[in-house]
Amino acid sequence: MTTVQKRRARARGGELDDCLRACAVHSGKVVGSIDRRRVELAEQLRKLLVVWGTTATSAAAPAPVGGATALLKRAVKGAATPANGIPNELLDALLAVANKALECGYDDELNLALVISDTVLAQRKNSRAGWRLRARLLETLGEETEAVEAYDKYLALTDDDGFGVRARIAGLRVAAEKERELLALLRRQNPRAEEFTRRAATDVWAEGLAAQAVGDWTEAEPRLVGALLTLAAEDAPVADRQELLSQYLDLRMTQETDLPALTEALALYAEQRRNRMRGPVADPTIGGVQWISLGEFRNRIAGKSICLIANSGRVGASSMGAEIDAYDLVVRFNSYKIDPRHTGSRTDIHATIHKHGFNWDQRVDTRLVFGGISGDWKYSLRNRLVPGAQTFLGDESLRWPVRNIGKLSADVWSGIPTTGFNMLYLLDFLDVSPTLDLIGFDFYESGAYRVQEAMKLAITSVHEYTSEKAWVMQRAQSVTDMRISLR
Repeated sequence: MTTVQKRRARARGGELDDCLRACAVHSGKVVGSIDRRRVELAEQLRKLLVVWGTTATSAAAPAPVGGATALLKRAVKGAATPANGIPNELLDALLAVANKALECGYDDELNLALVISDTVLAQRKNSRAGWRLRARLLETLGEETEAVEAYDKYLALTDDDGFGVRARIAGLRVAAEKERELLALLRRQNPRAEEFTRRAATDVWAEGLAAQAVGDWTEAEPRLVGALLTLAAEDAPVADRQELLSQYLDLRMTQETDLPALTEALALYAEQRRNRMRGPVADPTIGGVQWISLGEFRNRIAGKSICLIANSGRVGASSMGAEIDAYDLVVRFNSYKIDPRHTGSRTDIHATIHKHGFNWDQRVDTRLVFGGISGDWKYSLRNRLVPGAQTFLGDESLRWPVRNIGKLSADVWSGIPTTGFNMLYLLDFLDVSPTLDLIGFDFYESGAYRVQEAMKLAITSVHEYTSEKAWVMQRAQSVTDMRISLR
C-alpha cells in the first residue's frame, strides 16, 4: 500500500460535504497556534468558512449565527452540493486552504490537503489547479511516479507553464534514472548485497548499523546496500530512500579506501539530488548574461524617461499603447500581459518576484529578480532563468530594494513589499530619471490583468497595498485617472 493509499484509508475525500466537514474540524485544531504556517492556514480556513456559509445560505436558509466553525458546520448540515458541481468561489477557497496545508508539511495538514485534492478533482476533473495541487502533494509524499503523471495532466490542460512544471517533470525523471544508476553501481560494488534483499529492509538496515558500530564494515556494507536495494524494489517513499542513501554514503566516506569507486558513487548521488531539487539546467553557470550592480543599473537608466505599467484591468482597457511605447524605458511586472493597443508592445525591464516563472522566457534588455531570502533567490535564478532571454541581470545588490537598499525593516514596513513597490522604490531612490510615471496603478481596484495562467493567483494579503498607495501619493507630482507622475 502506497503512502497516499494509507492516508486515504484514514481520511475520506471526494464528497464535497465530507471535505468541508474535515475543514471545519481542522479549523478548530489550528486556532491559537503559534506556528506561522498554521496561522496562515487558519486564516485561509476562516475565509473558506465565510465563502461556504455565504454559498450555502444564499441557496437555502438565512445565514446562521455563530463563530466561523459553527457557520461552516451549520451550512454543511443544511445545504447540498450544487447541481452543477462546486462553485468557483468555493473551489478557489478550497485550493487556497490546500496550498497552505501543503506548505505546513505536517501529517494532519497533508491529510487535509489530500482530502481537498480528491474532492476538487472529483468535482472538477479538468481543474488545472487541482491537478497541480495533486502533483505537488504526491511529490511531497514521495510518490514521484504518480506525481509526474499528475503534472502531465496539468500540462495537458494549459498552454502557459508559468510554474516551471516541465522543468520539474524533467528533473524528477532524470533524478529517478540517476538513482537507478547509483543503486546499480552499489549492487556491482557490493556483490554480497543481493543475499540481504530477501528480508525486511528495516531489519537488515539495523543489522548493518550494528555491525558498523563494532567496526565490522565488511559485514555492515552489504547489509546496508541490501536494505537500500529492497527499499527501491518496494518503491518506498523518496524521502526515506534519500535519507538512508545519505546515511550510507556518510558511513562509507569514513571507511572507503578505494577513492575512485567512492567518487563515482558520490557523483551519481549528487546528480540525482541536484535534479530532484531544481531540474536539469542547460547552463548552471548562468552564462550569456551580464550581471549588473546597483551602480551599473543607475548608469543604464540615468537621464531616461521611465514608465511602470501595472497589471491592472484599467491598463487592459486603456488604449494607451502608443503613449506607453513612447517612453525611453518601459517596466513591466511578474505575469504581465501584452496587448499592443492598450498596453504597448515593448518591455525593456522585467521586474519579477523569484517565486514564479511567468514571462521569464520573454526577451527583455534587463531582468531584475526580487526575493527576500538570498538562498531561495539564487535557487530560482538557476532553476528559472532562460539563457538568451535577457542581456542584463540584476545581481544581489538589486535583490530586495526596500529592505536592503532602503533599510526599511519589518519594524518600519511590516508588510512584504510587492514587486511593483520594490521597483518604484529603487527608481525613486536612484533619482536619475527626468520622467517617472506609473500607468494604471489603482492598487487592484479594477482587478488583475495578467497572462491567462496567472489569473487564478490570489491577490495576496501579505502586502501592504494601503501603505504602498499612501507612499506613492505622498510623492506624486500629478495624478490623473491613468497616470501618476513622480517626476
